[in-house]
Amino acid sequence: MPPALFAGVAAVGLAVSAWGARDRTTWFLETVWALVGLPLVVLAWRRFPLTGLLCGLLTAHALVLALGGHYTYAEVPAGDWVRDTFGLDRNPYDRFGHLVQGFVPAVLVRELLSRTSPLRGSRWLAPLTVCACLAFSACFELLEWLAAEIGGHGADAFLATQGDVWDTQWDMFCALIGAVLSLLLLSRVHDRRLRALTGVAPARDDQ
Repeated sequence: MPPALFAGVAAVGLAVSAWGARDRTTWFLETVWALVGLPLVVLAWRRFPLTGLLCGLLTAHALVLALGGHYTYAEVPAGDWVRDTFGLDRNPYDRFGHLVQGFVPAVLVRELLSRTSPLRGSRWLAPLTVCACLAFSACFELLEWLAAEIGGHGADAFLATQGDVWDTQWDMFCALIGAVLSLLLLSRVHDRRLRALTGVAPARDDQ
């Protein structure tokens, strides 16, 4: 799929999700990463094009954020269906969103480190990628805490804790699992895409 099409799908998804969103503030807080990231990718494309794999993942992540922002994560209909079908005690879309929060950024971090640092092919690439994803997840939880302090009960839809006192820990754990799964499933495919894009084979560094 051409990069412009990926960008168009993400932009349309964000625009549609904004229309009739249940809470405009929550929509903005949930989708701000895509709202900022999409223009950055477009502006930097000539100097730093991304692999098609990463473009597809970023587009999918933007749509996940858009859907959660439109309904709020605790009220996404698909999550309600999963909850009712499997007898869960909460809407699991928030957990899915945090799993994606680890899965997609893992490829993003891996691509940036592979192309801009000496870590390409190093055995440290995978653990440092996971650490970066977990750090991002922790920063996001701190932002949620800040939103709660500022907004009080008005931030409940953004927090989507659904009464779970361990929600913060679960969110970071889901991001961790997502990052690890991403590296296990996509590293080889990603190396091939990087080779096709840059023309440079991954170096092997045992140091």
